[in-house]
Amino acid sequence: MSDCIHIKDLALPTTVGVPDEERSLPQSVSVNAVLTMAQSWQGIDDDLSKTVDYYEVTQAMRRVAAEGERKLIETLAEDLAGAILGFDGVDSVQLEVEKFILPGCGAVSVEIIRGR
Repeated sequence: MSDCIHIKDLALPTTVGVPDEERSLPQSVSVNAVLTMAQSWQGIDDDLSKTVDYYEVTQAMRRVAAEGERKLIETLAEDLAGAILGFDGVDSVQLEVEKFILPGCGAVSVEIIRGR
């Protein structure tokens, strides 16, 4: 069993969409991420340096989402996963990106799992 950090329903403003009109204005996507740690937290002794700072992870995700524009949420998911895997202590990430674009549909999402 691995120790994990869950980040749920993180709203990220981004520019994404296949039609040019859809990319004309930023929209908000929602991200759920499960970060699997390379090491157990056993003996962590309340020491932040022995884990991953999830605030810093969310800030990195915000920066990635704000950079440039993409046509596909699949591309956004890959870019976000790459940023998360750049943090020491993260062994793998399971990432879901939800986009709220289709009428009569709560959300469309993609999910990926990436590791080091």
